[in-house]
Amino acid sequence: MRVPGPVQGLAALSLLSLLAACGGEPAPEAQDTSVPDAIAGMQAGPAQAAQGQQIGTPNKDRVVTLGVLNKRNNLTQDLVMKPGESRRLGNLVVKVATCEKTMPWEKPQEEGAFVQVFVEQRRTTEEKLAWNKVFSGWLFKNNPGANVVEHPVYDVWVKSCAMSFPGEEASPQDDASPSRASNAAGSASTPTPAASPTAAAPSASPAPAVDPEPVEEPAVEQ
Repeated sequence: MRVPGPVQGLAALSLLSLLAACGGEPAPEAQDTSVPDAIAGMQAGPAQAAQGQQIGTPNKDRVVTLGVLNKRNNLTQDLVMKPGESRRLGNLVVKVATCEKTMPWEKPQEEGAFVQVFVEQRRTTEEKLAWNKVFSGWLFKNNPGANVVEHPVYDVWVKSCAMSFPGEEASPQDDASPSRASNAAGSASTPTPAASPTAAAPSASPAPAVDPEPVEEPAVEQ
């Protein structure tokens, strides 16, 4: 039996190193972003979606921006969605029914959205992974404590609701401004033309001064 010499041993080690370098580390698995059919086909908040059709921008044309926090890695992500859309991030699915905001002249200002949150999870190691609805309701931008997503891993909140209202460009505050009030008063009433000085009745002009005629004094006899 022939024992490999030093040269053959070095060649074998070089070949093994080359094969290891060609293989490299395994590529990371692609993250599944498909929304389950059962969730995608579910209509989130039908009553809220119908109410959103009544005033302002139609519900289908509104744009909702949500913030999502993964508490495990402290990563925050923004989701820009339209009502009726669903978005998946790993084992999290967020569904939006509608969004609303107060009119520009109303106080206090508020923006909100009707959101549903689903998480694929299991209670014990023996159970299979299943999608569970962990939240369904309104979330508010300026009052986040009114309703919160209570989950140990994920947090979802409203950042904005992009929509407009009829007459938003001319709000009641603008109508009450002094400039608009003066313009409105000028257009509502037609000013009466002032009487022309030539049309007025001529005033009696004073007679020209006339020098009095000299009075002859009678002669006085001496």
